[in-house]
Formats: sequence, C-alpha cells, structure tokens
Amino acid sequence: MPPWSALARLQIPGAARCTAFLVAPRTALTAAHCLYVRRAGHFAPAGSVHLLAGYAAGGFSGHAVAVAYRLAPGFDPRARPAAFGADIAVLTLDRPLAAPDRVLGLADAVAGPVALGGYSQDRAEVIEADLGCRLLGRAADAGGRALLRHGCTGTRGTSGAPLLARAAGGGWQVVGLQVAAARDGAGGLAVPAARLRALLAGE
Repeated sequence: MPPWSALARLQIPGAARCTAFLVAPRTALTAAHCLYVRRAGHFAPAGSVHLLAGYAAGGFSGHAVAVAYRLAPGFDPRARPAAFGADIAVLTLDRPLAAPDRVLGLADAVAGPVALGGYSQDRAEVIEADLGCRLLGRAADAGGRALLRHGCTGTRGTSGAPLLARAAGGGWQVVGLQVAAARDGAGGLAVPAARLRALLAGE
C-alpha cells in the first residue's frame, strides 16, 4: 500500500544501491549522486540503472530499467556538499512499475511530523522507515539552493528516498527527497518538493 508500494530499490551492477520513488507509472525520482559511478569517474548509462519495486529479501513485485534520466542543473558529484540542492534526478523507465493510484504526489512542506523510508545500508533487504520524526527547518547549499532539515533516521542507501508528510485527507505526500544523512544517521537534508516539481517540468 502507498506510500511504500511507490518505493523501489535502485541498483547499478557493481556500483550504487539507493532508493527511488515513483511519481508516475514510468517516472521515478532519486538522488543524482546515486547515478554517478565514482570508481569510473562518470555517470552510469541509463540502461544499467535497475529499479526493483516492492523489493524485500530478494523478491520484488516489478522490475524496470531506465531508458533515460535527467539531472538537475548545477549538480557536480565531485563537489556534492556544495551542490546538495541540485542532487536530484528524474528517470524514465522502460515499463510501468505502478498503477496510477499507487504513485506519490508532491506537496510543499509545513512544520510538523514527517517520515522517511528507504533501503538503508543497515537493513538493505527491506524498507526501513522512521515514522516518528519532524521537520527541523530550512537550509541552503553553497549555491543558495533550498534544502529541508529533518530529524529522521536514515543511513546510506536512503539517498533518493521520499521525505513524507500526511495530507489533509490522511494519505502521504512527498515534501522532499533525501540527499544526505548525518554521520550518525540521525537527521539529514532533503531537496524540497518545489525543486522536484521544477525538474519534472523540465526546468
């Protein structure tokens, strides 16, 4: 069920393993640094990016491969802290991974409770979620791009995961995309939904 049915484990063979989430049946968002193969010094070809929907302990409900992806302007994987606010990417998939009513919508953040769920390095075989955290405020990277500060627990692997908040009707909406975690895993930074909408619109 949403929101977790909209999450997928992102895998690049021999390289990254992160989290992505679906905003349309064939469209997913993730962190841009997840697509950078550090050992090779370049971004991965789209066809090597695999998304496994509903992944749990080796099983999954759907598998898709990226046919294209687009990075936010200004992202530099070699100077990532200075470009946290641009650390987002939109992926176009070769097949639908979810029905239209199983994807996540975007909403602007307001003060209050939030949640973060993804495939963390601590428990990479299942979705691990922190449902009891809060939005702590706003920040900016060195380029002045907006960020959200939150108190959710999430280690490596949750990069690209949705920062979620309850909508008025009780469902979940994405208010940000996780791009960095604190060294101890307690808290992190997310790119706000407004920037995600702009990337989806081609801006």
